[in-house]
Order: sequence, then structure tokens, then C-alpha cells
Amino acid sequence: MKRFARMGSACVLLAIFAAPVAAQPAAWRMPIETRTLDNGLTVVVSEDRSSPTVGVSVVYRVGMRLEPENRTGFAHLFEHLMFQGTPVAPKGTFDRVIQGGGGRLNGSTRPDYTNYIETAPVSALRPILWLEADRMKTLDFSPENLKNQQDVVKEEIRVNVQNQPYGLFFVFDINRLAFSKWANAHDGYGSFKDLEGATLADVESFHRDYYGPNNAVIGIAGDISPEEAFAMVEEYFGDIPARATPARPDVSEPLNTEGRREAQADALAQVPALAVGWKMPARGHADHAPMAVLSQLLAGGDASRLYQGLVKGREQLLNIDGGLGWPLGHAWDYDGPTLLTLFALYKPNVEPDAVLGAVNEEVARIAAEGVPAETLAAAKTKLLADYVNGLEPFISRADELAKAQLLWGNAEALNQVPGRVQAVTVADVQRVAKTYLTDANRTVIDRVPAAMASARGIAPPAAPAPAAAPAQD
Repeated sequence: MKRFARMGSACVLLAIFAAPVAAQPAAWRMPIETRTLDNGLTVVVSEDRSSPTVGVSVVYRVGMRLEPENRTGFAHLFEHLMFQGTPVAPKGTFDRVIQGGGGRLNGSTRPDYTNYIETAPVSALRPILWLEADRMKTLDFSPENLKNQQDVVKEEIRVNVQNQPYGLFFVFDINRLAFSKWANAHDGYGSFKDLEGATLADVESFHRDYYGPNNAVIGIAGDISPEEAFAMVEEYFGDIPARATPARPDVSEPLNTEGRREAQADALAQVPALAVGWKMPARGHADHAPMAVLSQLLAGGDASRLYQGLVKGREQLLNIDGGLGWPLGHAWDYDGPTLLTLFALYKPNVEPDAVLGAVNEEVARIAAEGVPAETLAAAKTKLLADYVNGLEPFISRADELAKAQLLWGNAEALNQVPGRVQAVTVADVQRVAKTYLTDANRTVIDRVPAAMASARGIAPPAAPAPAAAPAQD
């Protein structure tokens, strides 16, 4: 009976935060306690006794945006190396401890951070923290581990980019074209040349420079009190010395003042596709929340203006996806220049300029006429419902806590999102549509199947890369 009561409390929490938020934006606040150790490591804890489990996230302030020049893909390569073991805990220890006990773990590299996440029964929290502290101290730096993971990442690129239709052009190609500074524009997946050029010295210095406690935040959510969690983190991480971290370069960029566009041919695609991106306001800017709402109105699922107008109404598109910060993150977890990106497959008998014109018409309607009050309310409700759903699993909640502390400087930013969203007015939405979704600030890539390329004057595509033998772990 007690177990059913616990499960129900989680559902009630979701209902309280998602459904009535328009009427009571301050009705519920996620409990958040924060402490910083003497070595600079910040710990954020959210106690929740609804399940005897815990989520843990260790987030480092380094990602694709800060990797060394001429080392594209290095931050992602290093994320892989973090799972290759240490002199104390050999490779596979994480899997045995966490997955062997019914938990799960993962890691990812994004533009502004790299995160390592776990969820498990609360009894596994001590070994999880011990393992995370161990690899914060040092790794098993060896030529074998480096070569193995270089091969793994190269094979990922073959599978996910070179041998896939569209090849993530709506991520890395659109960034290359839209942004001017190398930190924002380069391919974070990496080139084979740069990946192969990484040395053990590069790996060791990257760990030394970016993986110290003073460059990290730990988020813990679940069946534990803040004091218990702080004590455990102090026990395992407190003796790791702070390390000097390179100064973060200035990655800021203004909005573009002239549209950017290119066409590409794709040897594997069956239908043409468009990627469209507009530079967005900085994180925390007064226009940030209005742009999140406008993104929901335009591209937030089947009810959105672009889906209804271009997929259903004009029948120009086969589908459309996108959003603010999409697909490498979401509307609230960036700390440098980002885009509102659209990715759409369009019908072969439709001209790309007709699609762009239709997008402009939908934007212009919002800019000129606004949206009905009920439409705005529905968009806010859906945006916040998705936001809350993302916070409900402990592993995700711990991760969002750590990321908010790292990027915003305050994990309480998570509790402020509902109020920011609810404060958005029709006039706000009109303003940001006029300011950011302009042709001058727009980047477009038209990617067509090889059979259509010559008719459109587009150079033929390169042949797909040959598949390699799987790397041996």
C-alpha cells in the first residue's frame, strides 16, 4: 500500500505543476539545495521520497564549443575515453556496479557541456560517487584506449553522418553556415583527420584543464536528504584539488545581417529536405522565454502553425521538426549562440522557395496579428507539460539541476521557467517574431537527392564512406 502511495505522489506532482500552472504558476516548487565544496565543486540536491531510487549527473563546463582548434570532435572523443576505466577501476566497472544492480548510465557531449548520468537504487549512490570521483582524479591513459575510441567515434560518424540520408546536415552544416566564430561553427562530431591527430598528451591535458572539481557540478535527485548527499560528496570528492581552467573565449555573435544559403546533393536521400535556422537571443535575455513560446507555436508538434499550414494545409511538406536549441538540447540549456532550427522533408514537385515563402507567411501572420489568447495559453501549457515530463525521472531531474547550476549559475532557474513562460504576452511573441525571424538573420540549406541535383545545378554528392569493421572494445 505504501508503494502505491509513493507512485501516486509522483503523478500528483506532475498534475499540479503541468495542468493548473496558468492559474497558479507558483503552486509548486521543486526542492533545491546547493552547496559548494572548498575545491570549487558545486553540488545540487533535490529530495524526493516517491521512489527508493536516485539520479546522479556530473556535468563539466566543456563541450564542442570549447574543444581545441584543429581537434574537431575532441570533446566527444574524450567523453568516450571517460568510460575506459582508471588505474583503480578498470574498464567495465561502471557497467558492473550500476547496470548489474538494475540501474542505467549514459553520457553526452553538447555545445556547452559534457554530462555523465546514472540512475540506480539509492543503495548504489556511494559506489556511483566513488566511481565518478575516481575518474575525475585520473583516467587510464594508454595508446590502446585512445586508438580504440578513435575508431569507435569514426565509426559513429560513418553510421550517423556519412552513411545516413541527410547526414545531420541540419545540425553541423547549418551551424557552419550560420555562425562566424570557429567555436560555434565547426563540426562537433569531428573530422577523421582531427580525430586521428589526437595524442595522449592532448588527452591528458584536456582532463587536467577541464575535468577538475572546480569546473563541474553534481546533481543528485531522489530518495536522499540534502545533508546526506552533501556529506557523501564531500567524502568522495573533497580531497580532489582544484585545477586551473583555461579562460572561456568570447563566443558571442550578433544576429546576422544578410541571409546565408547553400544547396547540397545527397546520395542516400529519397526526397528533398530543407534546414532553416535563425540566430536566437542569449540565454536569460528578455526575449528568451518569448522565443521558446514562439518556437512552440511554430514547430511544437502536430498542432503547430507550420505543421498545420505547410504539412496539412498547403501540403508542401511531408513532415517538419525543430525548435529552439534543437536537436542538441532544448530551449533552456544553452550558454552561447544557438539557433531556432527547422528541418523539413518537402515534396519533390515543390520548389524550396515556395516552402520558405510559406514559412514567412506564417511568421508574418503572427507578427502582424498575434495569436488568439486560447492559442497562446495552449502553447504555454504544452511547453510546460513537456518541460515537467522531462523533469519527472530522477536521472533527468538530476541532470537538469546540474546543467542549470552550471549554465545559469543557479539551479533555481528551473523553478523560474514556469513563471517566465506564463509571463509571455501576445505582444512579446509578435516582437520576437519581427526581431529574430527575418530573412537577414536566416540561414537555409536545401539538400536534394542525387537524381535531382543536376537539374538544379547542384554538384553531385560524394560517395558514401565504406563501412569499417567494428572496433574491438
